[in-house]
Amino acid sequence: MRWFHDVVVTLLALLLLGGSAQASAATLDPVGSGAHLKITLVAESRTPAAGQTVTLALESAPAPGWHGYWQNPGDAGFPAKLDWTLPKGVTASEPAYPVPGRLIVADLMNYVFEKPYAPLVTLKIPAGLAVGTALPVRLKTNYLVCSAEVCVPESAELAIDLVVGDGTISTEMRARFDAWRRAVPKPLDAQATFQSSNGRIRIAIPYPAGAALGQAYFYPITTGALDYAAAQTVTQDGDRIVIETKAAASPAAVPGPLQGVLQIGAQQGLVVTAGAGTVAASVGTSATAAGLGGAGVLNATLIAFAGAMLGGLILNIMPCVFPILSLKALSLARGHLDERHARQEALAYAAGVVAVCVALGGVILALRAGGTAVGWAFQLQDPRAIVVLLLLTVALSLNLSGLFEIPTPAFVNRSGGAGGAFATGALAAFIATPCTGPFMGAALGAALVLPWGAALAVFAGLGIGLALPFLALGFVPALRRRLPKPGLWMETFRRVLAIPMWLTAIALAWVLGHEAGVDGMAIGLVVALLFAVLLWVGGVRQKKGRAIGAVIVVSLLATVAASVWLIAGRRPDSAAVAAVPGGAEPFTEARLAALRQAGRPVFVYFTADWCLTCKVNEKAAIETEATRKAFADHKVAVLIGDWTNGDPVMGRFIEQHNRAGVPLYLYYAPNAAEPRVLPQVLTSAMLSGL
Repeated sequence: MRWFHDVVVTLLALLLLGGSAQASAATLDPVGSGAHLKITLVAESRTPAAGQTVTLALESAPAPGWHGYWQNPGDAGFPAKLDWTLPKGVTASEPAYPVPGRLIVADLMNYVFEKPYAPLVTLKIPAGLAVGTALPVRLKTNYLVCSAEVCVPESAELAIDLVVGDGTISTEMRARFDAWRRAVPKPLDAQATFQSSNGRIRIAIPYPAGAALGQAYFYPITTGALDYAAAQTVTQDGDRIVIETKAAASPAAVPGPLQGVLQIGAQQGLVVTAGAGTVAASVGTSATAAGLGGAGVLNATLIAFAGAMLGGLILNIMPCVFPILSLKALSLARGHLDERHARQEALAYAAGVVAVCVALGGVILALRAGGTAVGWAFQLQDPRAIVVLLLLTVALSLNLSGLFEIPTPAFVNRSGGAGGAFATGALAAFIATPCTGPFMGAALGAALVLPWGAALAVFAGLGIGLALPFLALGFVPALRRRLPKPGLWMETFRRVLAIPMWLTAIALAWVLGHEAGVDGMAIGLVVALLFAVLLWVGGVRQKKGRAIGAVIVVSLLATVAASVWLIAGRRPDSAAVAAVPGGAEPFTEARLAALRQAGRPVFVYFTADWCLTCKVNEKAAIETEATRKAFADHKVAVLIGDWTNGDPVMGRFIEQHNRAGVPLYLYYAPNAAEPRVLPQVLTSAMLSGL
């Protein structure tokens, strides 16, 4: 079974290779083209002097009802990421943000800008440059913009051309930049102190007793120190201000100095740096209290956890998972395990399932935090992952067919089978990723907007649901007693289980053809044949009482590596990409807007070739004669969004409807403000009745 373990490790490593390209709005213009947040690059002087500095403003204007994010976004979102391309010797400072505002959404605290704002960046021009030297400045920025309902990642490429001169600043520009600078917090030239203990954090900030103080609030720049949504009590106590709130970490977890912005009035603030120390409780009067508790986050997490667990339970009937679960059940039916070992195997299997689900969730959250629009099963948008899965399912199919036996390494024997059960659980979870069953879509979509800890708990819930049947068998002896008695029938049943696994392999070859073209599918099939020959040779050796052999194992791994290398960079055939069912059109936001403006009802569905649930719905409900007739009678336009290869524009549209991936079904009634989100399992009668 060592090859099995190694292949699983290889598969997990390949997860980091998947993903889709970030969206880009390449304008090479001072004005960004974001649909919901327009950014303009403005220079205080177009002719900065050599050896001096010049200030740039990222003049940002959110659309009505939308908001951008501060440098610390709070419980959700992420700040703008700035990627500068500057002339040789020119350097750019970190952006200086104005004082943000606060927005509570579902008990999540967001630090945002709902009105126009302008972060300021200082460029240092090297000395010795001749007057007239061109200084082309380029900026690629990725940022998140949200409304109360949805969040949309946007990006822009901005450009401004400066020329070395005398640094002249026009009266108009000086006035504009002076206004923007007044909104930027000023550094406090005195050291503050913070103390964190018993789940609370107290910050003492030097501040003159007679100075004005209004709308006082502490915005933390240092992350992981404060509970953002918790109430803050701000009191004036002589020549200091004391802020007390709930801590988000133990004192040991607060890294170094605590930095933040103390708001002291409308669009006025002080940048505060606090060192760890002792802060006496305040005896002054309360200035303000703000924030809400995190009960809403807990409720949302529990609901999403339950949905994910139920969705994971349903995944067990999928053809790629059911054979693995059945084999594990048969291992218990043999009756060779006592109560303790049965529970041990069940827990190890569950641990493998949960570990893979949490790992996948972590990778998804990390990629999304970096601005990449990915969702559940994102790795299947890469044909390299598909070809590895193809080889794995071929190997499992041949094993179930009796061509070879998976050897049991020593570590499995020493662990009482726990190591093998863990690997089997990990395999079941990874193979289940193409599927999104009922309840999963909304649950995983909710996970993507929850804090990291809560989101990973939801992904763990998916794993627990997937592992529940085997956990029940391991912990409930009555269920094990209901399993059929061991006998020769088990070998026949094992051969039967090879059929759904072979069907899975065929489906993966078909998906590979769509993602990498006919040539790519041919490469995958040839490599699968070579893989099968190597396993057959290993099986022959086993029948002679010998081990599979190190040479065979190395050859198998080399075949996996070669398949990944051969398939890399291949693209689908243009004809396959263009193919859509009759009467339907490829989805674009522009086409959707045009149809809605014309007053047409529109049915939009998002699918992927690797999504089993999608394909079942299409054949059983969408592409039926009854549905076609109903749509034709009511003049319903049909748009298809094919997400097989991870189109980032489409990915952002899916995210707007709180989904982590496909399938997603939307029905736009004529003149309706918002679409109706349909269930993830469809029937023809449901669609005919729209």
